[in-house]
Amino acid sequence: MVGIHEKRLRKCLSKLKGIEKVEVDANSQKVIVTGYVHRNKILKAIRRGGLKADFWSAQNELLNAYASASYGSLRFNNFNLF
Repeated sequence: MVGIHEKRLRKCLSKLKGIEKVEVDANSQKVIVTGYVHRNKILKAIRRGGLKADFWSAQNELLNAYASASYGSLRFNNFNLF
């Protein structure tokens, strides 16, 4: 079943020329857009549709996984740092 956010996302992106394919992974909350469109135009179109979006990279995912595994959750003077 396609969620309402996925429909809205696809509608926003369908208005842009140059997009060849849109893949939505609801489990990991990621969208992969393939085509010839400037990335800022894609982000702007999604945000105009009322959805939150940001760019991600595989390198950032690896760094986040490493940091959370290495440091976990730290307590310092009753403040949680992660």
